Amino acid sequence: MNKKNQDKFSAESLVVGAGHDPSSVLNSIKNPIFQTSTFMFNTAEEGKEFFKKYAGAETLEERNQSLIYTRLNHPNLTAAEFRLSQLDGAEDSAFFESGMAAISTTIMTFCKAGDLILMSSPLYGGTDSFIKHTLNQFDIEWLEFEHRATKEDIKAMVASHPRADRLKMIYIETPANPTLSLTDIGMASSLVQELSTSGNRPILAVDNTYLGPVFQKPIAHGADLNLYSATKYIGGHSDVIAGACSGKEELIRQVKGLRTILGCMASPFTSWLITRSLETVTLRMEKQAANTERLADFLKSHNKVKRVYYLGHLTEDHTDFRIYQNQQNSAGAMMAFEVNGGEKEAFSFLNGLELAKLAVSLGSTETLASHPYTMSSSNMDEQDRLKNNITPGLIRISVGIEDPNDLISDFDQALNQIQ
Repeated sequence: MNKKNQDKFSAESLVVGAGHDPSSVLNSIKNPIFQTSTFMFNTAEEGKEFFKKYAGAETLEERNQSLIYTRLNHPNLTAAEFRLSQLDGAEDSAFFESGMAAISTTIMTFCKAGDLILMSSPLYGGTDSFIKHTLNQFDIEWLEFEHRATKEDIKAMVASHPRADRLKMIYIETPANPTLSLTDIGMASSLVQELSTSGNRPILAVDNTYLGPVFQKPIAHGADLNLYSATKYIGGHSDVIAGACSGKEELIRQVKGLRTILGCMASPFTSWLITRSLETVTLRMEKQAANTERLADFLKSHNKVKRVYYLGHLTEDHTDFRIYQNQQNSAGAMMAFEVNGGEKEAFSFLNGLELAKLAVSLGSTETLASHPYTMSSSNMDEQDRLKNNITPGLIRISVGIEDPNDLISDFDQALNQIQ
């Protein structure tokens, strides 16, 4: 599909069929898996030109016409990145072999020894641990702000830090894992402007795993980079591990440069699976969101449930309501709830499930239930878990595409097993 035709159609249409040229692959409607480690040059002169061009190739056609080696680029990667860019409204995208590969590579692209990261709280446990306990070994320090902190509070906190002039990244996750607290992307974007100096402008990176790429568009609200565990909604079938970063072309080119050195780009098969999944991501997420609303409403009135965390239940007097209305177009398909009691009662519920699956991860076609306190958030300091309401009685739910009546029945019988 040429550039002229691309501009005629919506992103939702482009992710179904665009990203490869059928005439270049024997008219195959679907892009084959290019399971090769290297690509042949027709002449030595051509090889020389490809090495000059591949890193700066801007269009889809240029990237597929300057193939060298699969660690640098390959047609399946090109197709997946093209499609995600359409959905995100991004200039370019980069796929990785895991979400943590995307996160760690992106942060290390822009943060060096002596620098400072400003991060929201809470973050996914793996990200929290990487920033607090791995980057410190490279002399990269961090500052953390609560999701309800005002812009003035955050500016004062940064100003008091001895590395205030070395702030290189503002990293936020919204909605946050697992209790769905929200951070205002627009506010964070204005922080970038107000904390910039003549020689330094921080990068705003947003982890959009819980809502993207369908229900939230961080780039439209001022984010520079949009990060995902693509294992989740983008992959959507519990059969692939992947990560992604999308955003401004200049920044993504730098991220891809370090990705090439580290060798953590998505493989041909991973990229092929992602390309397949992007075709149905809107359909899946809309069904999952509808099921979540039904299940959350049921749990809200159950006598074994102490509290439900679900964005669709926010009211106008809630501090997050304005943010929710402004930067999301759906409550999404993630929720959490706290049972009456603690770990024993939570485990009783989890062990009693028959239809939903007891597993970490999220965003897949099947409903998944997990215990953040002892599982996905267990590598966070206990104090950090508790201050963010990640308690022993908390259960995280990723709602799938099953019949919602069956899900409600399953949750009801499992809750009723709590003594």
